[in-house]
Parts: sequence; C-alpha cells; structure tokens
Amino acid sequence: MKIEIEKISKHSDIRGFVFEPIDKKQIYGMKNCHVVISDPGAVRGNHYHVKGTETITVLGPALFRFKEENEIHDIEVPKDQVYQFIIPPNIAHAIKNTGESANILIAFNTVEHDAQNPDVIAEVVID
Repeated sequence: MKIEIEKISKHSDIRGFVFEPIDKKQIYGMKNCHVVISDPGAVRGNHYHVKGTETITVLGPALFRFKEENEIHDIEVPKDQVYQFIIPPNIAHAIKNTGESANILIAFNTVEHDAQNPDVIAEVVID
C-alpha cells in the first residue's frame, strides 16, 4: 500500500482536547493548508492529485475511502479519534462525515493551490 495511515494521539482535559495535525518533519515541504468543517453526511474529496502529496488529518467519526491500483479501501475513523492519511499523487480519495454533528479535517499539500490550474482531477469514490 502506497498510502500511509497513522492514528494521531490527542491530549484531553476538562476543556476538550488538542492534537498536532502534522509533525515538524512534515511541515517543511508543505505549500498549502486548509481546514474543512463538514456537516453530517457530507463528502469531501472525490478526487486525486496529479503532482502533490496530500496529508489529511481527520477527527472522527468519518469514512476515509481511497482507490489504489483499481482496488477500493475503506478506513473507519472512530468517533473522537484522530487519523492521519498521507496520500501520494494519483490515488483517488474521499472523506465522509458519518457522525451526527460537524467534523473537522485539516489538509496539507506539497503543491501550492492554483485556482486557475488546480492539481485536482475529479474521481468519485464515495457517492
């Protein structure tokens, strides 16, 4: 499998919790970062990148689906857990909020976002 998947630790107290979406070694190569708040049932992604490697950190519950070598893989991110996915170019991926409230994903990419010529090709992996 070319995609990397890691459960990220979080630190909790009475105020809530905190986690680091990317570590200090990864951050230096990133050219783009965006935060997405998804409503219940919402699907984000359904695309792949031609040049960029995308690192996505997801707070569950969520379904992360990707297509690698024409095979579909599903990873369930449990409620209140944080997973990081490192997705090389040409691997279609999507994230669905499977919970009853909004969830968060934080995405980083090694390619700068260019609205006139985005490094994104649509490919539906979650309807």
